[in-house]
Amino acid sequence: MTDPRVARHAFRMLEPADFQHLEHAGYLKGLLRPFKGKGSLTMWASQCEALRDDLVGLALRRILPQARAHPFHLLDVQLSPQTTGAGTTFLRWRNLDRSMMGVALWEALMASAPALLIEDLYAIELQRIVLNMQVSLIHTINRQTLACANKMAHAEAIFQRRTGRPAPTVAHPTTGSRSS
Repeated sequence: MTDPRVARHAFRMLEPADFQHLEHAGYLKGLLRPFKGKGSLTMWASQCEALRDDLVGLALRRILPQARAHPFHLLDVQLSPQTTGAGTTFLRWRNLDRSMMGVALWEALMASAPALLIEDLYAIELQRIVLNMQVSLIHTINRQTLACANKMAHAEAIFQRRTGRPAPTVAHPTTGSRSS
């Protein structure tokens, strides 16, 4: 017997419209352009961080409330946010007393959950996997961009120490001339 309060699918996947407010086009273009110094790298890293935070916000606003609503709140495993030491947030499966965490809990849930919820639990897991991957990639690019900016600042300091003048902003390897 099915519960009439449970719609055929209680979980809705994110759609393209959910991502429209995120500035992903500028983010992707930002990766493949010449960076002229640590300032432009730092600015782009800041944009990556904002995009990552917006994506985490989307997950917390759209995915988590659905995954915790009826009928999922009746299950003994829940989707929960986990903030890492690096400051980003991922979605993880946890048991109710928070003593265990991980995809193995979802696997066990798939084996024991009512058949009516299997498709929704599968959709939630797919959405969790993709969102976590997106957050991880953006976070990694942000971290690498900041590391690159620090290396450029170090190179600039070495140049200034050696020459006693500010480092040029653009080098022209074909002519050997430099301009600031």
